[in-house]
Amino acid sequence: MVFSDRVHDHVVNPRNRGEMPDSNGVGLAGVPGDGPYVKIWLKVESDRILKASYDTNGCPSSIGCSSGLCELAIGREMNKMKLLEPRELEIFLGGLPEGKGYYAVLAIQALRSAMEAN
Repeated sequence: MVFSDRVHDHVVNPRNRGEMPDSNGVGLAGVPGDGPYVKIWLKVESDRILKASYDTNGCPSSIGCSSGLCELAIGREMNKMKLLEPRELEIFLGGLPEGKGYYAVLAIQALRSAMEAN
């Protein structure tokens, strides 16, 4: 399986991984312990995402998508992030291997869930 340089970097050097105790929004897509999942924590103030972190089942594509999405979200307004589509995340990451686009969908679903919870 060949990853883009950006996805590879996020897999080898994941950013913002782990629970965020001071979050004010948490979202989940999938079911932990029962297949792929992504959980995202957000710290939001005045409609701006100040911090974002994630947890996932550990598949390289899921790590790349979740880490990249958190990096992309930090500092941005929630109303703009609500418009982000999975294909745009894939483009930001430089592409995903064939059949791995589901992980971009999962990450976006978790982000949207966290924003709704805020």
